[in-house]
Amino acid sequence: MKADLRIHMRFDKLFPVVVGSELYGDSSAIARNISAGGMLVEMPFPLPLGSVVSVHFTCPRPDGDPDEIVARAEVKHHYCLNVAIGGEPTATRAIGLRFIDFEDDVPPERLLDGWTRELLLH
Repeated sequence: MKADLRIHMRFDKLFPVVVGSELYGDSSAIARNISAGGMLVEMPFPLPLGSVVSVHFTCPRPDGDPDEIVARAEVKHHYCLNVAIGGEPTATRAIGLRFIDFEDDVPPERLLDGWTRELLLH
């Protein structure tokens, strides 16, 4: 079995994002997981490998108000996801994004704080 070589812990979350590109415009999409290094985004028409995009999404804050996050990211991978909907097999497409930087210099630790806080036991 191949070892997992990821350097960042991934969190499986399902949340809406908007992926924007100067060449391809804005597309609504669904993020399937996120880490400090990037995210997996399901979208009907994957952007070309190497494309630099902006990703807009919100993250919960401890006080309950959402933080709007804008990240620049590079399309690093293309995926075909096989799923079953209502017992019927189907497929969807996704892209793997690697974060390059964040608007307003949001540190990745703060980015994930709203989602990881619920995992902490008191």
